[in-house]
Amino acid sequence: MRNTLKYIGNVIWNIFLVYICYILCRVIFTLDNWDSFNYLTISDFLRLCRGGLLFDTAAIAYSNILYVLMVFFPLHLKECNGYRKAVKCIFVAVNMLMLAMNLVDSGYFPFSNQRTTTTIFTQFANEDNLAGILFIEALRSWYLIVAFVVMAFVLWRFYRAPQYEKGGRVGYYFISIVALALFGFASFVGIRGGVGKAIRPITLSNANHFTKRPAEASIVLNSPFSFIRTIGNEHFIVPSYFDDREHMQSMYNPLHTPDGTEDFTPMNVVQIILESNSMEYYGRGFTPFLDSLMTESLTYVHSFANGRISIDAMASVLSSIPRIGESFILTPSALNPLSSAAGELGRNKGYHTAFFHGAQENSMGFKAYSQSVGYQEYYGRESYGNDADFDGHWSIWDEEFLQFYAQKMNTFPQPFATAVFTATSHHPYVIPERYNDVFVEGALPIHKCVEYLDMSVRRFFETAAAMPWFENTLFVICADHTNIVELPEYGTEAGRYMVPIMFYKPDGSLKARKDGTMQQIDIMPTILGLLDYDLPYVAFGNDLTSTDPDQSFAVGCNNGVFQLFKDGYLLQFDGEHVVGLYDYVTDKMLQDNLIGKTECIENLELLKSVIQQYMERMTAKDALRAY
Repeated sequence: MRNTLKYIGNVIWNIFLVYICYILCRVIFTLDNWDSFNYLTISDFLRLCRGGLLFDTAAIAYSNILYVLMVFFPLHLKECNGYRKAVKCIFVAVNMLMLAMNLVDSGYFPFSNQRTTTTIFTQFANEDNLAGILFIEALRSWYLIVAFVVMAFVLWRFYRAPQYEKGGRVGYYFISIVALALFGFASFVGIRGGVGKAIRPITLSNANHFTKRPAEASIVLNSPFSFIRTIGNEHFIVPSYFDDREHMQSMYNPLHTPDGTEDFTPMNVVQIILESNSMEYYGRGFTPFLDSLMTESLTYVHSFANGRISIDAMASVLSSIPRIGESFILTPSALNPLSSAAGELGRNKGYHTAFFHGAQENSMGFKAYSQSVGYQEYYGRESYGNDADFDGHWSIWDEEFLQFYAQKMNTFPQPFATAVFTATSHHPYVIPERYNDVFVEGALPIHKCVEYLDMSVRRFFETAAAMPWFENTLFVICADHTNIVELPEYGTEAGRYMVPIMFYKPDGSLKARKDGTMQQIDIMPTILGLLDYDLPYVAFGNDLTSTDPDQSFAVGCNNGVFQLFKDGYLLQFDGEHVVGLYDYVTDKMLQDNLIGKTECIENLELLKSVIQQYMERMTAKDALRAY
């Protein structure tokens, strides 16, 4: 009996070591991203850690199934030293892989604002520069490497080999099978998150049960669990908030049907998507040209991105499709017939259309997506044809590529609709050497890149202004998403989505700053509205030319919690209950949850209408095009 208890006790001890490492990873994750969680108290963090144990248990159970089988399955090989060493190596190797995922996420979180899921493989499937980027990041985040080495040492040095001394044949098999059954049941309960008929296997959204704000779900979760639980995940589930479709569509309808009372205006359309460009940078000296351009453009007091990564922006900015759940481009729904402002204009109005991005052609799947939504041509690093201007990491430098963009458009027949996606203001935050003494790194390494980007856009407009097509062009400038933050209010669930969006016409006819809210998915319908496009189309955003600013809003999804920005309030809804309501204008740090203090019925009904119709169209064939 003593031998049996020691045998089982050693296994429990080894699993306990893994738990300690997971907890250390959670501490490191929180400290490494303190700018997003600096409002937490010790009691808050302990509350999140208690919730995190549920997800740690599931991840440890998933990843140690093979270890448990090898230790307890009744094989006499278990008495061999070679077998025991192999079991130890597998135990340490598998768990260090899981811990590495946790540590890597500490560095990736500022860009994604969530734990890594299986979509990471699709997102970066076509990048051949990741090794170099990861190496640079490893040098900067040396403390994560140190933590990895320390944890590997702990697991290896303090591992206790389960040793079973031979006894009677019956006792040997009986003890092994009983122990295997007990640990198997414990693993089953751990993976499900509990026992009982009412308990369903826990998913990522369950993390919000332990949080007060959606961003905290990333502390509760761990990366192995997030990755494993999204393998083969169902992306879109249609809720049944409304039975009365007429009532639902009276609040919100993604099918736009222009009245056609005005003649179509065949203006050129030029969209400039700025990589990693937060409202945090504006009015602080980093963006002097864009600041001045904003004063000459149509803007709204509040403007938001609908996602947190570049591929989200491709769908939102070009096709008026927000991120509600997983990134749309990475789901099977992206294979349905799609559209964009350029697609509508190209198919139905004879526009010449082209998309530009200075990276290699298959980078981030941009070429495939742009072609699927109607862009006839694609110009990338290969089209540019001069790698002397390659930044060594991602793409052609913005300054040179934007000049190429302007010159290339000068060869297009009018009217045309084009878009360019910049790249230099991206990790690892480098600029051409000739500007190292011109744009000096500020509080954040990205600041010099933002200054360089601003200069590049200024030079683009100087060149474009001399082109014959310039005066008859609608320019739309927006950011894809925010990036690392300096000011604490831009680290909140509101601030992390605040980006510049501006509509500019050289004749000054659009100059206005309106009250209300603008979002990336408003860009497509607003472009078509400004051109008096007269055919029906599907867009999840608003045509701001025909929408009262008081009725404008922005939507998104943060760690499984749906968000609606409207009337200066941020409403957070987990699909069943309102979990947050904040006056994000006056309460910039989102410290005062107004649930129970302020009514939000109309905003909640609007958000439910958006969610239900979005999910319906995501799961129905041919529902993302009006024809």
